[in-house]
Amino acid sequence: MKTYFINFKQTIVFISFILVTISGFSQAETSKWKAQFAIGGNHPFSEGFVEGYYAKSFNFPTINLGLQHMFKRQFGAKLDFGYNRFSNTDGSTEFKVNYSRINAQIIYDPTPIMTFLPIGFALVAHAGPGFSIIKPLGIYTENNTSFLNVMAGIEIHYSITQLLTIYLDTSYIYGLSGDFDPVTEGYGSFNGNLLTATIGVSLSLSGCYYCD
Repeated sequence: MKTYFINFKQTIVFISFILVTISGFSQAETSKWKAQFAIGGNHPFSEGFVEGYYAKSFNFPTINLGLQHMFKRQFGAKLDFGYNRFSNTDGSTEFKVNYSRINAQIIYDPTPIMTFLPIGFALVAHAGPGFSIIKPLGIYTENNTSFLNVMAGIEIHYSITQLLTIYLDTSYIYGLSGDFDPVTEGYGSFNGNLLTATIGVSLSLSGCYYCD
């Protein structure tokens, strides 16, 4: 019996040591991968069109796909792709435009210091440079254009599980381009700024220590 007790005690000590080691390793792990998908709408600002062309105030769809990596609890980066479609409003010359972009962004999660947030909620800010590709449809298909951009946005997350959150995102995409030259090249095209609003899901692909 005494030998059994000693062996049992040694086993408990060994298991405890393993658990503490694993726990320490997990807490030292600072990386986390997430895949994101969101859908919503957009608002292109009128300054991006030549005279006589005006888009609807709200256009559908906007689709965003992203891959996110957290280096620390509050800091990370993501690479994301966005697709937007917008078209003319009443009183404008008819047109449709596909606006695609790809951006590399820095992520900041201030949730740990925002103690007033309800349990399960998180706030995430993101910003970074990118590249916009404009493709008009219809009779203006030759008026393609592209330019650099800078975008910034805020996400509000709500945890469904340790691995899955739903989130709302509002982003502003600032186009780094000049006026169309000559103006006729801008017919049916766009070289301005875009505001987007989407709802999506964020799925953790690795570990849960830093899950929202």
